[in-house]
Amino acid sequence: MRESILHRKERLIITAIEVIDELGIQGLSTREIARRQDVSEATLFRHYKNKNELLLGVLDHFSKFDNEILQSAKLKNLSAEEAIVYFITSTVEYYENYPAITSIMQIFDVLRYDNELSDKVKQILDNQTSIIKSLIEEAQNEGQICSEADSTDLAFLIMGFCREICLKWRISRQAFSLSKKTLSTLEMTLKAFKDKKR
Repeated sequence: MRESILHRKERLIITAIEVIDELGIQGLSTREIARRQDVSEATLFRHYKNKNELLLGVLDHFSKFDNEILQSAKLKNLSAEEAIVYFITSTVEYYENYPAITSIMQIFDVLRYDNELSDKVKQILDNQTSIIKSLIEEAQNEGQICSEADSTDLAFLIMGFCREICLKWRISRQAFSLSKKTLSTLEMTLKAFKDKKR
């Protein structure tokens, strides 16, 4: 019984992501999710007390692999610079294989008007930036990235172009390789910030 409840909750989240991808956040309603799952809205509300709780589940689903990717990079004994590339590569490959999930990062700004959802969005963004920032600092300590570069600014730069490329990829209806474009931009950026003293 517990397993079927977990499966139902997960299916409702995945359906919500599909609706957001197809109709935007303005098209997301509990009625539409219930219709697509062929259940009543009452059934949906047994799993999620309201739309916000469902959206919190969607945000958790969006970010669930971030820390796992970082741990995987550490288990591989990669250099810090290689770990940055690994983290970004793994993330964009996930996006390419599940394009609908990228719709979630595009609604972050809209969600900031709700305190509860805004806090969750901030947590996700802070965590992603923190992961990249810590890897940049390790790379600086290893002499791979210029120590004079501000690690927070460089993390913002990397996360920013990743989101921008992803948005262009969505708007173009996946007309180019998300991973190739993101990785070529990442390589160019890391090359520009190489420690020239070594």
